[in-house]
Amino acid sequence: MIPWVHLGTAQIPNNGGELKFSQRGDEFSIRLSGIRGELMNSRVFNSEKELAQLGCAYIKSTANAQVLVGGLGMGYTLAETLKVVNDSAQVTVAELIPEVVKWNQGPLGDCAKNPLKDPRTQVHIGDVKELLVTRQPTFDAILLDVDNGPEGLTHADNNWIYSVSGLEDIYQTLRPNGMLAIWSAGPDYLFSVRLKNAGYDVDTRVVRARKGKGSHHTIFLARKK
Repeated sequence: MIPWVHLGTAQIPNNGGELKFSQRGDEFSIRLSGIRGELMNSRVFNSEKELAQLGCAYIKSTANAQVLVGGLGMGYTLAETLKVVNDSAQVTVAELIPEVVKWNQGPLGDCAKNPLKDPRTQVHIGDVKELLVTRQPTFDAILLDVDNGPEGLTHADNNWIYSVSGLEDIYQTLRPNGMLAIWSAGPDYLFSVRLKNAGYDVDTRVVRARKGKGSHHTIFLARKK
């Protein structure tokens, strides 16, 4: 069997732990120290693509659409978003960890066909929260895959996103009828209630980690009224 080769490490801010980036043949893996299993694998990305497809479905033909992708990861959500929206759109991807951006600019980029090179892509290196507290209606769609779901796993500050106050702030950054789509490792009824309390029309979809197989993930779809 081809062995894993360690390619790099990155520290998550505020004592969030260490990411380890590895390669085995044409397969890439990102793990979090102290957690069993992988955070991301380049062969498992269907639910990330579904996040983009579901979150951007209604703006396929919208001229000059503005989309925010929270969390670059391995680039699959960004790449799928660019496929869904039209040529006049702009997609901002926010990534907290600079090394993740560098990995995507390097060997990892080929997996998702280098979406960072698309001229419609704008990169924000920093906390996505910085773009979500403006209370200015900026985005037609906001796609968030910044953690394991409504209970932050990798970065405690992510908990703000899933709180009522955070969801209310995000509501204000959406344009009329804008869509907030949030990836989660599993269902969370109480989070759906929080979304409704923050003013959204809410739907949830269950999707597969791999096309037609693998574990089940949840996409929360919250539409601005």
